[in-house]
Amino acid sequence: MITFQKIRWRNFLSTGNQFTEVDFQEHHTNLIVGTNGAGKSTILDALTFGLFNKPYRKINKPQLVNTTNERECVVEIEFTINTRQYLVRRGIKPSVFDIVVNGTPLHREADDRAMQRILEENILKLNYKSFTQIVILGSSTFVPFMQLTSSNRREVIEDLLDIRIFSAMNNILKDNLKEKKTQVKSLDLKKETLKDKMKMQKDFIEELENRGNANINANKEKITNLDKEVGVYMEENDKTNEQVEKLTEQQQELTDAGKKLVKLNNLKGKISQKVSTITKEHKFFNENTVCPTCTQSIEEEFRLNRITDAQNKAKELKEGYEELENTIKFEQERERQFTDLSQEITNLTHGISQNNTRISLNQRQIRDLEHEIQTITENLANRNSEHEKLEEFRENLQKTIEDLSDKKQEIVYHDFAYSLLKDDGVKTKIIKKYLPFINQQVNRYLQMMEFYINFQLDEEFNETVKSPIHEDFSYSSFSEGEKMRIDLSLLFTWREVARVKNSANTNLLIMDEVFDSSLDGFGTDEFLKIIRYVIKDANIFVISHKQDMLDKFESVIKFDKVKGFSRRVS
Repeated sequence: MITFQKIRWRNFLSTGNQFTEVDFQEHHTNLIVGTNGAGKSTILDALTFGLFNKPYRKINKPQLVNTTNERECVVEIEFTINTRQYLVRRGIKPSVFDIVVNGTPLHREADDRAMQRILEENILKLNYKSFTQIVILGSSTFVPFMQLTSSNRREVIEDLLDIRIFSAMNNILKDNLKEKKTQVKSLDLKKETLKDKMKMQKDFIEELENRGNANINANKEKITNLDKEVGVYMEENDKTNEQVEKLTEQQQELTDAGKKLVKLNNLKGKISQKVSTITKEHKFFNENTVCPTCTQSIEEEFRLNRITDAQNKAKELKEGYEELENTIKFEQERERQFTDLSQEITNLTHGISQNNTRISLNQRQIRDLEHEIQTITENLANRNSEHEKLEEFRENLQKTIEDLSDKKQEIVYHDFAYSLLKDDGVKTKIIKKYLPFINQQVNRYLQMMEFYINFQLDEEFNETVKSPIHEDFSYSSFSEGEKMRIDLSLLFTWREVARVKNSANTNLLIMDEVFDSSLDGFGTDEFLKIIRYVIKDANIFVISHKQDMLDKFESVIKFDKVKGFSRRVS
């Protein structure tokens, strides 16, 4: 149970720098009075601002600071829950938000927003909507339960029945479901990927074995053919080398032909010169009897002898020249044979060189093929590692399938839990359990205020109203005074549910101007009887303009304006 003890505020709205304090436990029934603008309703704004960081009335937060002092706006609220003593302090200019538990400030690692969640969810276990349904009943900004939306009605009931935890659990499950479905998609993708990898690995191993053996056989056949070609080329080279040796021997015999031919040609030149000289001498002596130079007569005998000598020498030289010509022709033929043999040897040597090139090429190809055979053989020998990879893929696939199955089973369980925690699940069952009690209490309080109708809420918190006069009514069908009786009955009922459930049970009940507009005199009397004799576990504060009820309350708290500031004067 939340037991509110005290509230104090300063520089809040029209209140000045001096603290205004109200003791929530001093009296059972309290009447707060004052003229318009005196600040009697400030307690509502101070209470909700201190607890929920928002005023009760529609006032912007900056406007809560007193316009004269303009600083150090502070609200302090003291309350206990079981054995723990709490102090909540909240202020503006400077910004203040402190929670003190048993005299020790709550550790501040979190920001104000997180601290507010701790205050509402862990300490008070009430949010603003629920608080204003069971602790405060106002006339200005208060939204009665029957005027709330269906979702807000459910929120209030869930708070009272302490089943909001199911909504929180449902949200957690919803997030978990989303995460697990994402994981399932990821595992599905992983499974298909592993299947593809396994197929590729199987195909690789099969191709490795089939292609490897086929390539080895093909390469061996190529090596055999290349070896045969090498043998043919080498055999050809042997035969050619024999030919080259023979031709070389023949060529050796002709190596002097060129030299002889040079000597012979030189000799031929000399003989030609001698022939030319003798021919000129013969012509001179044959044509001349007198020396053309000295003009002396040439002796005839001498001339004839010289002519005869010239003829004889010319004949000898002619015979020698002819013999020399024959010799030159013979040596030229030998030189031609030498040249032909050289060309033939060159051609044969070139053929050997070509064959050697082919042999080298074939041998290199053979080495490459042998290396390839070795590589393939090693790969085949190491294919166990490829089988190990395949087995690893298979194990990963099996593990993935198992994980996928587990995740899908978890999703089934989470879906089931999620369905239970939805609004139409276990929460509805709990609400159904309490609906008869709720309806019973509402009608009990209505009868206490002598409003004889049958008011029923269904599972969706829609009302069904029956009266002796009319079969079917709705909340909106009634007058404002009758609506107020229903609102009060619901307020008292929610407090009763909170007391029974011990979820949001509190000692405080504040009502703002409920007597001033909607309740007639008769209703007022019945209401006062209820709060005096029925609502015994609450300290009740009623804010009103009426001065004719002072004697009906244990305590009267009066507010007034003093020098422009709102103050408590009694």
